[in-house]
Amino acid sequence: MDNLPIKELIQTALDARKNAYAPYSHYQVGAALLSSDGTIYSGCNIENASYGATNCAERTAFFSAVSEGKRDFLAIAITGGLEGEEISDYAVPCGICRQIMQEFCGDDFQVIVAKSTEDFRQYPFSEILPFGFDGDKIR
Repeated sequence: MDNLPIKELIQTALDARKNAYAPYSHYQVGAALLSSDGTIYSGCNIENASYGATNCAERTAFFSAVSEGKRDFLAIAITGGLEGEEISDYAVPCGICRQIMQEFCGDDFQVIVAKSTEDFRQYPFSEILPFGFDGDKIR
């Protein structure tokens, strides 16, 4: 996966983060999901006063892509931090988002967490969710 457009993905995630709706936590997250055909789908977190109805940026990107018929993905870039502040840490996906990734991605799917286009870390999905629960367990 050496030919991934990493900087483009990170910039798209940074741009998506600007659209986050986070009036409660003020923690804004952006994600950019790369499908196997090269299309990039972005997402931001969308909070709700009923916290269970909140949707993460990663899931927003996946749901957008899946709703357009995509099922094969190569990578996702994620950025996050407090509103109005410079990003100071890497925003790793929560457990629910990792489970959504498990549904659609292989072990070699790349998860990129970034502070900027120059400061990022990249992990194969197998490191992000070892021992994942997938459909084979219920068939």
